[in-house]
Amino acid sequence: MIDPVNKSKIPDEWIEKSKIPRKELEEGIKGGMLVVLSDGSILKRGYTTGTTAAVAAKTAVLSLAGDVTHVSVPTLVGIRAEMDVEGSKGHGVAVKLYNDHESDITRGLAFMADAKEADAISVYAGEGIGIVTRSGLESKKGHPAINPRPMEQIKASIAEAVEELGLRGAEVTIYLPRGKEIAKETLNSRIGVIDGISILGTTGFVEPWNDHLGEMKGDLIRDSDKVVLTTGRIGIRYSTMLFPEHTVVLAGSRISEALDAAHGDIVICGLPGLVLKWGDPEMLKDSGFATVVEMLDLDPENNRLKQAFNMAVEKGKGARIVVVARDGTVLMDSGEKT
Repeated sequence: MIDPVNKSKIPDEWIEKSKIPRKELEEGIKGGMLVVLSDGSILKRGYTTGTTAAVAAKTAVLSLAGDVTHVSVPTLVGIRAEMDVEGSKGHGVAVKLYNDHESDITRGLAFMADAKEADAISVYAGEGIGIVTRSGLESKKGHPAINPRPMEQIKASIAEAVEELGLRGAEVTIYLPRGKEIAKETLNSRIGVIDGISILGTTGFVEPWNDHLGEMKGDLIRDSDKVVLTTGRIGIRYSTMLFPEHTVVLAGSRISEALDAAHGDIVICGLPGLVLKWGDPEMLKDSGFATVVEMLDLDPENNRLKQAFNMAVEKGKGARIVVVARDGTVLMDSGEKT
């Protein structure tokens, strides 16, 4: 089988080791919610803040015509996401599902939305959604911290509800009563987002993570003679395009651990924030910049960028280092193993 979220192949022997009935397991995989590990154990994905916001928004619109208890919305990988909800009189509530990512502090957070009919589709951010105060992030300075891809997902979900009810359009305000409180447990204030959380997501799904999964990914890396270690969902997308003959493995921030397990033709490919900071963890110290992206955006000739890249090349011990922008542009490439 192919995992529909990260597009990786799931060996049949992994599936055969699972204690879950095969039909149930295959349905969970096809729905994007279950991840199979090499020993047959299962981890559960969840939905991103973007998907949950989209569910709340659609619920609010649908509830203009009556009570709503279950909603389905599109995700950014083409799979439908489904959740039980509460919707009545233009007000919708969706609670972010629990998942097997140990560090996801937004699990169980209530997303709310209010809707009213309008001439077109518009989305507003209310309480608990952060405001961007610095440049270099995907959302513009002074705007709500709702990234472009999740905004597309939210608007598409609202459009489905508008079409279903035969409305002209809908004005929807999304808010999180506990968003500001939860944001204190994130790094948002350090990177330039204040007073709430960010609405994020490039696939619509939260990848599970725990130490056991790290061990299983080590198995996948060790079994591959040509491997790309990447840092996130965007990294997976472009790594697959740039290196179609390689096995692409999500290493996240654990690049060094993944590198220790790798052999053969090794590539480290991903966005600058993780790859360059992996090379030089202190590159932002006393720089005046909150993020690597901000440095690239405002001072692309900053010597710290080249220095961090060179340190990543050295740290890679012969691996090819490729840094890509969010639009797929290759920013830095060591070209070949040194």
